[in-house]
Parts: sequence; structure tokens; C-alpha cells
Amino acid sequence: MIEIFQYDFMVRALVAALLVGLAAPAVGTFIVQRRLALLGDGIGHVALTGVALGFLTGTAPVFTAVLVSIAGAVAIELVRARGRTTGDVALALLFYGGIAGGVLLIGLAPGGSNATLTSYLFGSISSVTAQDVWVIAVLTAFVLGVVATFGRELFVLCQDEEVAKVNGLPVRFLSLLIAVTAALTVVIAMRVVGLLLVSALMVVPVATSQQVTRGFRATMALAMLLGVVATVGGLTSAFYAGVAPGAAIVLLALAGFVLALGAGRFLRRYRAKEAGA
Repeated sequence: MIEIFQYDFMVRALVAALLVGLAAPAVGTFIVQRRLALLGDGIGHVALTGVALGFLTGTAPVFTAVLVSIAGAVAIELVRARGRTTGDVALALLFYGGIAGGVLLIGLAPGGSNATLTSYLFGSISSVTAQDVWVIAVLTAFVLGVVATFGRELFVLCQDEEVAKVNGLPVRFLSLLIAVTAALTVVIAMRVVGLLLVSALMVVPVATSQQVTRGFRATMALAMLLGVVATVGGLTSAFYAGVAPGAAIVLLALAGFVLALGAGRFLRRYRAKEAGA
């Protein structure tokens, strides 16, 4: 186990995984509560266009992915709020446009091919640079700062948008804030988990936590802990097994959900017996 720390790229990857494990479930708690579990998938597809745009223009792919992801997240929220299109249809449009734009642009990039996008689609532990770690750290600090600062307001919004309006909360601003924060989280996680699987890390730890906890704060806290366990544990497993890190991380998270599902049923039966006694 100690040998994993002898490789600089693994140390960088583990630090990145730790940060991703904290940020993704924190934002995912609000997304799941608002019944937008597929939002991360939609933004991930749009981020693919941003990555390809970076290769086409010779710009850092992470930078262009941030810009394009934020633009896509804002667009999907505006379409959902103002248009006649429902949330699931708007997300489907984001899916199709994002993946098509990414494939088209990478084909136009000098020396580009679909294989170039593989590390961004499925994650790559060996390609995480020191610069990536710093970018991930800054974005994670911003995401967690938003959660800490606006957590109460976002909770009310996710519970009931009409109640939030009655209480005088800036619903439009908070809705856009969730979308932008989700976009940044997708970019944070794409180097470790991959764009195609990042949504799972935003949703599965939250769903797992909901099986055994009561209360919003407890759910978020446990989800963040489970996120860290899944990312660090999955990354370590991927290193020794020689498999894609994103797949290992998501499968470990899903295994935790299955265990929590059984534990949750046991706890509910136990509480019911205690209440009946």
C-alpha cells in the first residue's frame, strides 16, 4: 500500500480524488433534492464540447470546459424556467448537442481524433498534472464556499420553489447558482472520474446516504464522507488492478449503495419496532 505514494502522479491523483469526493456529493445533495439527478450528465456532455474547443484553439481544455459548461448550465436553467420545454427534454437537448459538438470540434482540431477525448470521458490517473490539482483545489474551494454560504437558501429552494418565492428569496439567482456550481463540479471531476461517469459521483453517494440518515445536513455530511471513500478507494483499486479509475470509483460507490439499502431497511424495521414498543 505504501508503494502507491512513491509515484508522484498517484499522489497528485489522490489529492484530486479527495477534493472531488468532497465537492461532487455536496452539490449533488441539492441536485437530487431538486429532482435533477441527470443534470450532471447533461453538463458533462457539454463539457466535452469545451474540451474539444480547447484542443481546437490551443487553449487549456480545463479552461474552455469551465466556460462552456457554465454557459450550458445557465442555458438549461433558463430553458427550464422560461420556456415550455420540460426539464428532462431540455437535458436531452443538452446531451445531444454536447456530444455532437465535442466529436465535431475534435475532428477539426489539428492532429485531433476521438481517441484524444478518451482520458476526459473515462478519467485518467496518469494525466493529472500539478496544474490540474491547483485548478481542482481552487474550484473545490469555490464550490464548498457556495454551499457553506448559501446552503440554507438553496435548501429552501430545493424543497419548494414556491415557498422560496413567498419568503422573498432570489429564486432565479439561486437556481442559476446551483446550475453554475454543478458545472464547476463536473469540470473538477472530469480528470479523475471522467465526463461520462461524473454524474454518478454527484448522485450515488447522496442516494446511499439517504438510506441511513435523517435530515438534510446529516445526509450531506455522510454523502461527502462516502464520496471521499469511493474516490480514494476506487482510485487505489484502479492503480493496482490496472483499470479505468472512473469505472472503479463508480462501482465502489454503487456497492456502498447496495449495502446501505440493506442497512436502511434494517434500521427502519428497528425504529418501527421501537416505536411500537
